[in-house]
Amino acid sequence: MEDIYQSLGVRRVVNAAGTLTRLGGPPMRPEAVEAMREASRWSVSIEELQDRAGTYLAEVTGAEAGYVTCGAAAGLQLAAAACLAGLDIHRMERLPDSSGMPNRIIVQRCQRNAYDHALRAAGAILVEVGQLGNPEARPTAPWEIEAAIHPETAAVLWVDMQAPGAVSLEDTVTAAHRHRLPVIVDAAASLPPRENLKRFVAAGADLVAFSGGKALGGPQASGILVGRRDLIDSVALQHQDMDVWPETWMHRRRFLESGRLPGPPLQGIGRPLKVGKEEIAGLVAALRAYLKQDPAAWRREQAGKIQTLQDGLRKLPHLKVSIVDGGEAGYLQLAVELEENPAGLTLVDLVLGLMEADPAVAVGQQEMPRGRLILNPMSLGLDQLELVIERFKSILAG
Repeated sequence: MEDIYQSLGVRRVVNAAGTLTRLGGPPMRPEAVEAMREASRWSVSIEELQDRAGTYLAEVTGAEAGYVTCGAAAGLQLAAAACLAGLDIHRMERLPDSSGMPNRIIVQRCQRNAYDHALRAAGAILVEVGQLGNPEARPTAPWEIEAAIHPETAAVLWVDMQAPGAVSLEDTVTAAHRHRLPVIVDAAASLPPRENLKRFVAAGADLVAFSGGKALGGPQASGILVGRRDLIDSVALQHQDMDVWPETWMHRRRFLESGRLPGPPLQGIGRPLKVGKEEIAGLVAALRAYLKQDPAAWRREQAGKIQTLQDGLRKLPHLKVSIVDGGEAGYLQLAVELEENPAGLTLVDLVLGLMEADPAVAVGQQEMPRGRLILNPMSLGLDQLELVIERFKSILAG
C-alpha cells in the first residue's frame, strides 16, 4: 500500500524537535490508533461519549468533571467561554460579543504568551497585572491580582510556565476565590510528570487544559479540560451540536426538567472546535496507556536516546554538544553548538540542510538566539537516532 505522505508528495519528518504541533506532534501510541479505528466503525451519541470519557478524566485528575477537547488551545477558549457565559443561554448565543457581561480575565504580565489569544477569541478582555521591567527584580505580588479585580472580572488565568517573578498558583487561587472568581490553568505542555494531572486541581484550579497530542501520545487534535462541574456543563452546552428537540434531548432531565435551563441553547461559540468520536476514544486510550507506563523506565529510555545522540555527534567536526535539563528531573535534552568552520556554516544553514532530504530531520530552534540548537528525544524512535547523526555528518562534511 502506498504511503499516504508519498502519494501527496509530502516529506516525512524525523522529529528531534519535541512534540511541536507544527510537526504533527509525536507518533501516536498504538493503543490510541487502535481505539480510533474501533471508534470509526460505529456512530455514537457524542453527548454520552463525552459524559463517560469525562467521568474517567475526572477520576484521573481529581476534578469534579472532565471533557475532551480538540487541543489545549481549544480547551482555553472553551474555558473562557464557560467563565463568561456560565449557564446563561442568552450570553452563550451572544459570544464572542461579551459587552454588558463580566468579560475581563486577569493574567500576570510575566505569563503572557501567544496562546492566550484563545481566551480573547471567546470574547474575553485580558487585563495584565505586574510591573514592567525585570520580573525577577520586581516580582508580581498577590495583592496586584486582587487590586485588578472589578465587577466586570470573569476569571483569572494562570499559566504553567517558567516565568520568574510570577505569583504561585496557590496564591493566585487564594486571591481569586476570595472574590468567588474561577482560575483557569494553561497546562498544555505540563506532562510529564504525570503528577501534574492532579496537581493543579488539588491546588484549587477551577478549569485546567492539557494537550492530548504531546506526551500523552494521543491524537494530535485532542486535549483534556477538567474542573468544576458547572463550568464543564457550560463547555459542553457551548461546544456540542445543539440541534435537538427539547422533548427528546438526552439531557432534558438534567437541564430542563430540573429548571437549570429554560431550553436547549443554540450552536455555541465552541461549535467550530468539534471533537470526533475517534479523537475522544483515542485520547482516553492514550491516557490509560500513559498511566500504565513506568516513569522511571521512560526516563531511562529518553536518557539512552540522548546518550546515543551525544556519542555520535561529538565525533563530528565543528560541533559542541552538551546534555541540558529539559525542565523536569530526569527529562534531558541535547544542546548542539557550531564552532568555527572553514565553510562558514551557520545554525540556519544547518537547520535548513537537515530539512532538505526525505525524511527530513527537524530540530528545536528555540535556543537559536543563544547560539545553539536543541535535540529533544520524546518524538524520536530508537531506529531514527543513527539517521539523525548521519544527516548531521553529511552536512558537516559537505
